[in-house]
Amino acid sequence: MSKLKFVKAIFQKSFKSWRPNRSAHIDRMTTTYGESFNQNYQQMNVTNFIGGKFIDSQASTFIDVINPATQQVVSRAPLTTYEEFKEAVQAAKKAFTSWRNTPVTTRQRIMFKLRELIQRDIDKLAMNITIEQGRTLKGAQDDVLRGLEAVENACGMSSLQMGLFNPNALSGIDTYSVREPLGVCAGICPINFSPMSPLRMFPIAVTCGNTFVLRPCEKNPGASMILAALAKEAGLPDGVLNIVHGNTEIADYICDDPDIKAMTTMGSDVVGMHIYARAATKGKHVQSNSQGKNYAIIMPDANMDATLNALVSAGFGSAGQRSMALNIAIFVGGSLPWEEKLLERAKALELNAGTVPEADIGPVISKEVQDHISTLVQMGVNSGARLLLDGRNALVPGYENGNFVGPTILCDVTVNMDCYKEEIFGPVLICMQADSLEEAIIVVNSDKPVNGASIHTACRFSARNFQNKIEATLVGINVPVPVLLRPSSFSRSETSFSGDISFSGNTGVQFYTQVKTVVEQWSDLPTPGSPSALFPSSDTDMAGQAVSSALHHRSDMDSPSLRLSPSSDDDSPSEGVMQPALMDPGSNQGSYTNSSSQWNRNRPTTSQRVETMTSSERMYNLTPQRHVSMLSMSQRTEEPGMVLTSEQLSMSISHRNSDVGPTSQLTNAGPSTSERVFILPTCQRNIGMQPTERIYMPASSIYTETGFLSADQGLSMTTPSSRQMQG
Repeated sequence: MSKLKFVKAIFQKSFKSWRPNRSAHIDRMTTTYGESFNQNYQQMNVTNFIGGKFIDSQASTFIDVINPATQQVVSRAPLTTYEEFKEAVQAAKKAFTSWRNTPVTTRQRIMFKLRELIQRDIDKLAMNITIEQGRTLKGAQDDVLRGLEAVENACGMSSLQMGLFNPNALSGIDTYSVREPLGVCAGICPINFSPMSPLRMFPIAVTCGNTFVLRPCEKNPGASMILAALAKEAGLPDGVLNIVHGNTEIADYICDDPDIKAMTTMGSDVVGMHIYARAATKGKHVQSNSQGKNYAIIMPDANMDATLNALVSAGFGSAGQRSMALNIAIFVGGSLPWEEKLLERAKALELNAGTVPEADIGPVISKEVQDHISTLVQMGVNSGARLLLDGRNALVPGYENGNFVGPTILCDVTVNMDCYKEEIFGPVLICMQADSLEEAIIVVNSDKPVNGASIHTACRFSARNFQNKIEATLVGINVPVPVLLRPSSFSRSETSFSGDISFSGNTGVQFYTQVKTVVEQWSDLPTPGSPSALFPSSDTDMAGQAVSSALHHRSDMDSPSLRLSPSSDDDSPSEGVMQPALMDPGSNQGSYTNSSSQWNRNRPTTSQRVETMTSSERMYNLTPQRHVSMLSMSQRTEEPGMVLTSEQLSMSISHRNSDVGPTSQLTNAGPSTSERVFILPTCQRNIGMQPTERIYMPASSIYTETGFLSADQGLSMTTPSSRQMQG
């Protein structure tokens, strides 16, 4: 059996294995070759996966899925109709009601089983990737393993989705927050990474309790269909995962559908920005990952062997068709010392079909991509770039029709060339030169968009300098490209990512959930009309044992629910709790205290002076950390402790008197021209007092015509002379 027939047989076996429970055949085609050919042709059509069933699409238009190494049609993806798309959304919406209430441990067990099944069928997945996308078998297996890391991350959802609990946030009140699923979510896969992209989306989403609608890339849908069959085998309920095929129309359906609450997409800049703008206007959670370049800065002291291996693997691996492929290498001091060995290692790479075990580089995914790469390389040469290695006309025996592009190296590229400005999605390495590290960093920071940047050096100082000054959000030191390992969150620069939260790692859980905060009280429930029935704050507990320091309006103070009588002898204040008294400035017959709800007509034995502030008066607040002492009238010093002028209020710290009286005292000593100052034991400054507002006067403060005294430290406050307080 020839190699080509052997590969085809393996693929057909793999292709049919993920099509269980097929619906009836669609008899829309007739041919002179007979019904047998018609039936075999129908089996090449890729089905949708809706409500747990593989259903043939009623679409009238299909897109050929082509093997990039042979140009043979291996399957056909339908352009799903709008009715079929809505059927998938409704299936997901119906399944969400019960799935969200499924215990998280049950959802985790399904992910553990899915992980086991993916490992079992990794060869089947890798073969499908190679047939549809052209990736080498080894590279395809690596893609599956990277996607498997995302499944393993979802297996820890019981800890990732934990909420927060704050007991006794207020007196008798607990608060807690939980993460709840959003509902129906959706994902749009890019042209590359056919297994890894969906595995980064739906496992974390469904384990959070959401349901999912996936649209694979129309050029390589097979891997997603295999994953759907494995998810069903793992026990994922019907409707939790749904798959529909199509192109930009399906993407627009997803953006516009009101039942879809969140979506993730990866693709080109134009597609990414279009999807983000359209979906965001509908109020959806959106993650749009678009293209971006990756840089490597090579210092003269870098290890040559390790650096060359990194450049070759990152620049030419996967035929350069990955978002974290190395695009540009900047050699500080020049690239000439590196070019000979770089050329030698690039030529040693074997270009062949992905099914060949010895292949290092496979074909690019389509003829359009191949032509685009050749055009950009030629534009660079026409602009003055030096073509060190040309792989545009590479031929592979036995696969002459394949989309092959060999390793290509362009040197002496400048920032004004088109081959630099536009990302080349292929095995092309652009080499630039810089005189210093600072110049290289400027080049990287000036380019948009940038995914990641690495430096190769033996100097820790250079590495630290690079790390601090580079603006890329993915930074590598002596690594080919800064590819993240799970469960790290995938960070992107603002120019290559639209959205606020990444789709992988712990931030993926944040994206696919919403926070619900609960405030609850189960004891000491307030009775109607009592102060504790008011909205609680940090200054007023639910038992009514402290009085808020906020100043209420007179109409509020006159409310019966806020009238408090003085405490009795038995009701001594708690230690450390201030017991202020609120005086009625318009009457000498009563006072407000905080120990009961009765109005006391008897004036206290020692009263505090409370006056109404006019609109021109000011109030200054002392911080509560300062200890306030009181001077008795017989202990006044000749030098005043505080002198108040129209410009500033100052306090001397050379005199201390700890003879603190039981109440505040009023003295009339002081300059007749001084402003009247009201000081409260809070850290806020209130200027816009209303004339009818009352003031809480703490018993530990002194009011004098020259201000308040503090025994611990001086106080200096400056007031504009143009706004004097009225006496």
